[in-house]
Amino acid sequence: MTAKRIKGIERGAALTIKVNGSAVSAHAGESVAAALAAAGFRAVRKTEASGSPRGLFCGMGMCYDCLATIDGIPNTRTCLAEVREGLEIIVDC
Repeated sequence: MTAKRIKGIERGAALTIKVNGSAVSAHAGESVAAALAAAGFRAVRKTEASGSPRGLFCGMGMCYDCLATIDGIPNTRTCLAEVREGLEIIVDC
């Protein structure tokens, strides 16, 4: 995946999270969704009915398209969860 971060923006302290077992860079104060997007993830789950990929859509917790397993808790909205050092995320795509 190609990382996407805008240069020149003041960010919180750098930290590391794990996504599907791989280390991913993030910054304090970011949502999990923002960290995933910056790391190049565009989809985080597939629909049960059709298997269509779903990703970051509304960014404010209303659409439930960004669900992932965070620290063992399934169906967590990544747009509402804040990153912290060592956070473990499982995406289903």
